[in-house]
Amino acid sequence: MSLFKLSPKSLIEKKGKEIIVGITAYDYISAKLAEEAGVDFILIGDSASMVVLGYEDTFPIGMEEMLVFSKAVSRGAPNILRIGDMPFLSYQISKKQAIYNAGRFIKEGRCHGVKIEGGEEVLEIIAGITKAGIPVLGHIGVTPQRSIELGGLKVRGKDRETAQKLIKEAKLLEEVGVFAVLLECVPSELSKIITEELKIPTIGIGAGPHTDGQILVFHDIVGLFPEIRPKFVKTYLKGFELFKEAILNYIKDCKEKAFPEERHSFKLSEEILKNLLK
Repeated sequence: MSLFKLSPKSLIEKKGKEIIVGITAYDYISAKLAEEAGVDFILIGDSASMVVLGYEDTFPIGMEEMLVFSKAVSRGAPNILRIGDMPFLSYQISKKQAIYNAGRFIKEGRCHGVKIEGGEEVLEIIAGITKAGIPVLGHIGVTPQRSIELGGLKVRGKDRETAQKLIKEAKLLEEVGVFAVLLECVPSELSKIITEELKIPTIGIGAGPHTDGQILVFHDIVGLFPEIRPKFVKTYLKGFELFKEAILNYIKDCKEKAFPEERHSFKLSEEILKNLLK
């Protein structure tokens, strides 16, 4: 499906009518599964830095890696709305740099928009990107790219000051033109207030049941990332254990010469075999 046939406006139209369901995915197969299952959108997250590349946090991943993942997802899920997550230092240096990199997600990554972390400090940047015709998904609450400054990945909005700040930032993001706001690790009562205050959808991850939509990482849903299991994650499959069992069975079959069998092998014709043995 062509890029212009999919639009983030489709999510705005769902607000108040049906729950929006998103998945964070990074490759062809997970994207294909998400599309066939019928999710509303896919986020190609910078969390690939940890989940796929094995780093401790999201800081190391850059544009080139994110574009590789975006291209893979676009091939696996061509008919689903796809949002690229702008990695650390891809938009913080200047508005010009931010617009250029956001454009790369559209032009090269075949995405329909980008996600940017932050509130008041990124309003001007978001305004520049949306002015260039690129839809933006806002992201407040826990923002991993600012985890050093904030002292880690802690729930945001638990006190009056930070709660009021999040409400204000959500409204400012709406004013500057984002099509939705992702709320990460925000108390459910606060998420409910923000959701009711905005005309655009809120997407929750660890933000309780009152947001307009939910999103989880594919690997968390199917249990393929055992190192980290946040409180807000619900795992529907013990994927890591099941995959490990399959590999153990493969090793066992090979060691015991139970694999490959004749049915897994290719054969020469009798004529060629005779000629080879002459």
